[in-house]
Amino acid sequence: MIEKTILSNLIFNDEYTRKVLPFLDERYFSDIVDKKIYNLIKAYHLDYNECPSQEALVIELNNAGGLSDDQAEAAVNQINEFNPANTEVSNNEWLLDQTEKFCQDKAIYNAIMDGIQIIDGKGKEDAGALPQMLSDALSVSFDNHIGHDWLEDADERFEFYKRKEVKIPFDLDYFNRITKGGLSKKTLNIALAGTGVGKSMFMCHCSAGNLTQGHNVLYITLEMAEERIAERVDANLLNTTIYELKMLPKEAYEKKMNRVSSKTPGKLIIKEYPTASAHTGHFRHLLQELKIKKQFIPDIIYVDYLNLMMSHRIRGASANSYTIVKSIAEELRGLAVEFNVPIVSATQTTRSGYSSTDIGLEDTSESFGLPATADFMFALISSEELEDLAQILVKQLKNRYSDPNWNRRFVVGVDRSKMKMYDVEQTAQEDIIEDTPVFDNSKSGENLSSKFNEFI
Repeated sequence: MIEKTILSNLIFNDEYTRKVLPFLDERYFSDIVDKKIYNLIKAYHLDYNECPSQEALVIELNNAGGLSDDQAEAAVNQINEFNPANTEVSNNEWLLDQTEKFCQDKAIYNAIMDGIQIIDGKGKEDAGALPQMLSDALSVSFDNHIGHDWLEDADERFEFYKRKEVKIPFDLDYFNRITKGGLSKKTLNIALAGTGVGKSMFMCHCSAGNLTQGHNVLYITLEMAEERIAERVDANLLNTTIYELKMLPKEAYEKKMNRVSSKTPGKLIIKEYPTASAHTGHFRHLLQELKIKKQFIPDIIYVDYLNLMMSHRIRGASANSYTIVKSIAEELRGLAVEFNVPIVSATQTTRSGYSSTDIGLEDTSESFGLPATADFMFALISSEELEDLAQILVKQLKNRYSDPNWNRRFVVGVDRSKMKMYDVEQTAQEDIIEDTPVFDNSKSGENLSSKFNEFI
């Protein structure tokens, strides 16, 4: 009955048609005649941007073919039986709700039937596609939001200005300052550093910090083994060196773990993929499995690190590194938006950037498309002098959270033996933080710096 009501309103109810047509699917109609009529209505609406008349629909039906004589006759009779008087529903919202429920029920039914086909070995997909199929079916809903009306939605916009954004804070003061309280959801955040400077250490430290704050953390590693990442987090949270960690008797280790776990409401999952073998499609599947099997939904995701991933869209060796890395960055940011989490990753510097003490965006290895995509990007810089002071210099490169010229450079303390980073005394920042404009070490940056110095 509901199928006939839907088809009838698709002919005579223009407002209803424009709201539901984008969400309907031919597979929702089980009867071949209903399916044919629906496809004809949809095709007509796409071509002429209006509902077809009964006469036009019959003509289109006769021209289209694809039905037996009996089916074609039944379709014509059904179209002629549609009566505009019978489609007048006093409550259009009720009709929309019923149509939405119809679509949801049919989507779930189709997903289950497709799943049975896969289990029987007759489907086009493998069993790994089942969670995604069910998830897509369960998420079917009508979304009639088609944009923000600047005048009519002014009150809603004002409430947005006053609403406090939910962020994932750092346990490092200056990082919170430059991000206005931490990392926002739906963002891609990148650490740029040379080999051995501290990209993985930074992400392991932040993971441990997020964990103690009560957040669920997913750490994806394509560089080191899961156990190595866990070892670094252990050293950080148990406040012991990696060397001492190996020497601890089991009883002492369990005692430390129990003490930390009692104060750590969050959960950390570490997943290892072979280098250059995983892309965001694998990550998406992992997130669905974690939700189903462990009831685990991450608040933040770390990927160690971006350049070791594959692109989901670009395959083969024909594409250049610029295109591939830019594609990976876009896919990661899309994943952050899809799952409503911040994603933190890292990238290498170029050969010249490795020895530089003033890294700029131009020192990003392989692709400048990465900084173009990232929301927040900063460099981790080390030197012999900084190593002697047990510090790392941080330089903002791109910042959509706030003005990157404010606190452009600052230092954080580092204890590599315990994989920890910490705030240093304010006196250590005094020679680092600049109130004057800071220019990168590109040619244009050098010219601007020279002109500024002449001016002052």
